[in-house]
Amino acid sequence: MTQYKLSSMHCANCAKTLEARLQELEHGQTISLNYEHDTIYIPSTVSLKDVKHILASEKIVILEDDRPTHSHSHSHSHSHSHAHDTSSKNMAIVFFMNVIFSISEFVFGFLFNSTAILTDAVHDFGDALSIGLAWIFEKISSKEPNSQYSFGHRRFSLLGALITSLVLITGSILALLSAIPRLFNPEPVNYQGMFWLAIAAIIMNLVGTYLLSKGQSKNEKVLSLHLLEDMLGWVAIVIISIVLHFREWYFLDPLLSILLAIFILYHAVPPFLESMNIFLEAVPHDVNLNELKQTILNIEGVHAVSHFHFWSIDGLENAASLTVYTDIEEATSIEDIREQIRLLLVNQHVSHSTIEMVYDPQKLVK
Repeated sequence: MTQYKLSSMHCANCAKTLEARLQELEHGQTISLNYEHDTIYIPSTVSLKDVKHILASEKIVILEDDRPTHSHSHSHSHSHSHAHDTSSKNMAIVFFMNVIFSISEFVFGFLFNSTAILTDAVHDFGDALSIGLAWIFEKISSKEPNSQYSFGHRRFSLLGALITSLVLITGSILALLSAIPRLFNPEPVNYQGMFWLAIAAIIMNLVGTYLLSKGQSKNEKVLSLHLLEDMLGWVAIVIISIVLHFREWYFLDPLLSILLAIFILYHAVPPFLESMNIFLEAVPHDVNLNELKQTILNIEGVHAVSHFHFWSIDGLENAASLTVYTDIEEATSIEDIREQIRLLLVNQHVSHSTIEMVYDPQKLVK
């Protein structure tokens, strides 16, 4: 039994169906697919050529052979379900904490006449929205493809980033419009209220950071660092409130508001533009389409490429479609060319590819 690494499989149901087809091969009863790790286990008595042929029908290629193994137990593990539930619960707690506190900030920001607190309220509300939408859309994006969403639901995860970015950008612009006039005409603020609200915010962020730091997921770790980053703004508010206790430098409040708004815009605009590019099906910034096309043209038997389209599904997985012209007539050789192209595309994180081969012996297309 040998283990091979595969390019990404479309979905769990597709993997089960594909496994059943492969097991119909001669001596293929023990063939096993592991969808979670994109691997396949093939006994030495099975024709590797026949396996590749079936995999090719699902746009899947064998990347490498890892190692011999005698294990016959390849079922997906669900031992992390408890950890996932705990992770979801912690994210829910942090979400509701941020929602309640951001609403409180809007209220106290008006009461204390502090533009800095109002600006940070926008920031915290954006954080809460980000956590909440990630929590909801992550569940939707993991659903299997269906007749309505043939590529799957992965783009739903982008909606959270897009909506959150819009909220943060809009809120920051409004904060700037409010703070800039007050920078030149400062107004008194309730610095004692600012101080105690900032202390409460720091404590809340510490609690949230502690809850998320216990998690193992990438989302939790990123959010944990983000909460620590948020505390810097509240530490600044604490410092300003102490300074205002001794000096009536009320311009510091709108100045901090402007700095916070610029900081938020700096972090919100790039994700917004990136999400828009994905929705508009632009070629990912890390893919050089001309170089990739030239590499395909260098494959023996290929003399032209047309209708080459390349786009990202969700920022992580890509898709491609192209028409390839060849003067080779043999079906086996044509399939070899198609597999070489698939391998090139897999290196560009392409999980969905359509490669149309056109027999053009006179090389009419160049």
